[in-house]
Amino acid sequence: MSTTITLEQALALRDKGALLVDARSPDEFAEATIPGAINVPILDNTERAEVGTLYKQVGKRQARQRGVEIVAPKIPAMIETIARLQAGTSQPVVIFCWRGGMRSLALTQFLELAGTPARQLSGGHKAFRRHVLDYFEHGKWAKLLVFRGLTGVGKTHYLHRLAEQGYPVVDLEGLANHRGSAFGNLGLPPQPNQKMFDSLLWDELRKIPCDGYILAEGESRHIGRVALPARVYQTLQIETSIWLNASLEARVRNILADYPAVEKLKDEFIRPIRALKEKLGKETMNRYLQLLEEGNWSELVSELMVNYYDPLYRHTLPERRVEVDLQPEETVMERIESAVAEVLGKSAST
Repeated sequence: MSTTITLEQALALRDKGALLVDARSPDEFAEATIPGAINVPILDNTERAEVGTLYKQVGKRQARQRGVEIVAPKIPAMIETIARLQAGTSQPVVIFCWRGGMRSLALTQFLELAGTPARQLSGGHKAFRRHVLDYFEHGKWAKLLVFRGLTGVGKTHYLHRLAEQGYPVVDLEGLANHRGSAFGNLGLPPQPNQKMFDSLLWDELRKIPCDGYILAEGESRHIGRVALPARVYQTLQIETSIWLNASLEARVRNILADYPAVEKLKDEFIRPIRALKEKLGKETMNRYLQLLEEGNWSELVSELMVNYYDPLYRHTLPERRVEVDLQPEETVMERIESAVAEVLGKSAST
């Protein structure tokens, strides 16, 4: 039986619980991988560079020989690691490298010889990346229903509450590790790069049937340093929006709750405040820096909303919207769920 499988077969195995193993170097894995895959590198970063240099300067045979010398002592530990992680599933391990070449082939064969069923992904991560790009260019996904509102209304909070109740939600800011504002990355882990963000978003969208719907937050094209695929962004602009309303005081409280360690992050606020100079002027920028220095967080956040964020969001207030007032809090989820049903009804009738 052939141990090589197509990407479609590999993804089907993945959905059944198969372990995906990325045999590339740690640097390659860190850049982007198939969501859910683990990294068991045949060659580490230094070893890969050594073998690659040998291949270019001396030749294929010498490079392969050196590769065997490096890899041979590692084989038992790699097999043990993968077999331990694969325990509990009846599915074969799926191994991939960049293009489905020697690294994934070697690891697949090692596992098979050791009695651990394994399959090599034909085309490797390159084929997967091509698949993701094609999905966003030509594929179909469920209808996107969009939550919007002024900064601090709690769009992400209420989406998470809906997700807990079983609603289909895609948290775009969560996937991007960014709150989607000038201060959006403060206190969060580093953002994924564009390739990995695309892969994570693909993985979320494909879980929901195309004839269903997805709740998401309205975003700019860019969320920090990653960008929404063009067709996804365009789709977010089409549907009727659910517009959340809250008082300025409530929004300030929400923002401060979203940045729980503001004092520890104080120095990190300086650069984004300085970046507002061009839009708000030197005098306003200096006032904000003074409020920051004083630790006057409530006034700083309030003024940023009134003078910077609110004008931006009001300028993009969608004509097609269902509005929801977030007070009183005791019945807010009922009103939001009613708004979702109303938007779905409007979508079905158009």
